[in-house]
Amino acid sequence: MSGRFIVTGGAGFIGSNLVAALNSRGEKNIVIVDRLNHEAKRRNIAGLEFRSFEDKDEFRRRVLAGAADRADTVFHLGACSSTTETNEAYLMDNNTQYSMDLCRWCRGNGTRFIYASSAATYGDGSNGYSDDPRLIPTLRPLNLYGLSKQRFDMWVVEQGLLGEVAGLKYFNVYGPREDHKGDMRSVVNKAYAQVLEAGEITLFRSHRPGWRDGEQERDFVFVRDAVNVALHFHDNPGVGGIYNCGTGAARTWLDLARAVFDAMGVPPRIRFTDMPEVIRDKYQYHTCAETDRLRGAGYSAPFTSIEDGVADYVRGYLAVSRK
Repeated sequence: MSGRFIVTGGAGFIGSNLVAALNSRGEKNIVIVDRLNHEAKRRNIAGLEFRSFEDKDEFRRRVLAGAADRADTVFHLGACSSTTETNEAYLMDNNTQYSMDLCRWCRGNGTRFIYASSAATYGDGSNGYSDDPRLIPTLRPLNLYGLSKQRFDMWVVEQGLLGEVAGLKYFNVYGPREDHKGDMRSVVNKAYAQVLEAGEITLFRSHRPGWRDGEQERDFVFVRDAVNVALHFHDNPGVGGIYNCGTGAARTWLDLARAVFDAMGVPPRIRFTDMPEVIRDKYQYHTCAETDRLRGAGYSAPFTSIEDGVADYVRGYLAVSRK
């Protein structure tokens, strides 16, 4: 039976891929909520099937007035994702309070609420990467973006909503439809352009003892897997909580760069540059999702390796879109 869906951030990166996945299931009764402030966002939703589009501010006004159209599931993926944003009041309103407003509305209407949290909540990782919600108060994000996400996670816990809603702590997601993200695009997207222009990829040097240049680690997630995890929690409405959305495997920036060169059929040429001082004390040297709770929640599909994901992204999207 078809459902009714609202996807905030639906013209953005993960959101537009989610709408495409819903379309592949035959779902068209979808309201996309976003702001079309970039031509690439318009391209993201070109060809997708959805019932209507609403500006994010107008939608919020309708939610607060109790006038928004009801849905079976809300995928709340819209947020400011800039890790360098310094306007705390804006982030706390746009990322935290907006999420509270929408979650309350969903609860009042019997609507399933699935939202994007972030691995940025883990800070430097010194307190680990366990998604046990009891540990959320111990986390120390390194930037205001991460703090805005953590505050909503804490609100969910404090309100006793873990059994009702599903939150996903996305790690380093990459893949098609991220061209609008500017400096927040994945390194795969940036590296592809660098190879085309200069034949090389630039990575940050390490500025921490014990870490060699390019061997800083991330848990890289192909966007198709990020979408599949979100859909799992739609398909299983009785499962709630806050979960990591990561592969459970840490890979280096060098691994990622080599995967880009391999996908492009170009000999590797990597240059290192100093990390800007403004981000040095806020830079994560290792991230890796603990996935036991996600698997315990019934998600059993394998995650895509960076070799396969990068090859798919480069050959099936980047090379095609730039012709």
